Amino acid sequence: MGLFDRISRVVKANLNDLVNKAEDPEKILEQSVTDMQEDLVQLRQAVASAIATQKRTQTQYNQAESQSNQWQQRAQLALQKGDETLAREALVRKKSHAETAATLKASLDQQSAQVESLKRNLIGLESKISEAKTKKDMLKARISAAKAQEQLNNTIGTLNTGSSMAAFDRMEEKVLQIEARAGASAELAAGGSNLEEQFRLLESGGDVDDELAQMKAQLTGGSVSQGQLPAAGKTAAASNSESSPVIDAELEELRSQLNKM
Repeated sequence: MGLFDRISRVVKANLNDLVNKAEDPEKILEQSVTDMQEDLVQLRQAVASAIATQKRTQTQYNQAESQSNQWQQRAQLALQKGDETLAREALVRKKSHAETAATLKASLDQQSAQVESLKRNLIGLESKISEAKTKKDMLKARISAAKAQEQLNNTIGTLNTGSSMAAFDRMEEKVLQIEARAGASAELAAGGSNLEEQFRLLESGGDVDDELAQMKAQLTGGSVSQGQLPAAGKTAAASNSESSPVIDAELEELRSQLNKM
């Protein structure tokens, strides 16, 4: 392979690559439809020109045919009048016009066929342009949809969804831990409150019992240890022999007061 051939192939390859990269499908479609419409304009002009030529040829053919018939009639008239020379000259003229008419007739037939072919091509091109416009709109819609899908895919590809979802999972776990600690704190607080309330009741009840025990000790002349109060019945029985009606009445009054408290 020669050096120039290799250089030519490299240049062509690079140019083709540049052209492929520079091609915009939407612009190419628009340009293709524009080119077809320009071809349609030229084809219409060609059809119009062919029809005009056909009509002109048709007129020339009609004139040549008319003159040929006219000279035919003159030749007959001259022959009827006995002027054979004039009849011969008329036939010569008639032949010339007849040959011209025959030539024009052949051209006219050819032009008619050409006009019909151009008309078919014109109709076909118009149909192709209409189809191309419809297809162009469809392809442009597909191009737009494909570009939108590509952009969406690129956007989704750049998002780190795995890391984001893992962060949500971690935060959910932390929320559950906080809720668990809050529930435990509430239970402990409730338990502590109940315990404090129980001790407060015991302590408040103990003061009354201690005071009552001291009163009984003073009345009986003895001492009663705190937390070991004798029953009311036993106390009354033990001091029954030493008690007086006045003391018993006072004791009952105290008991009544304590029960009302």
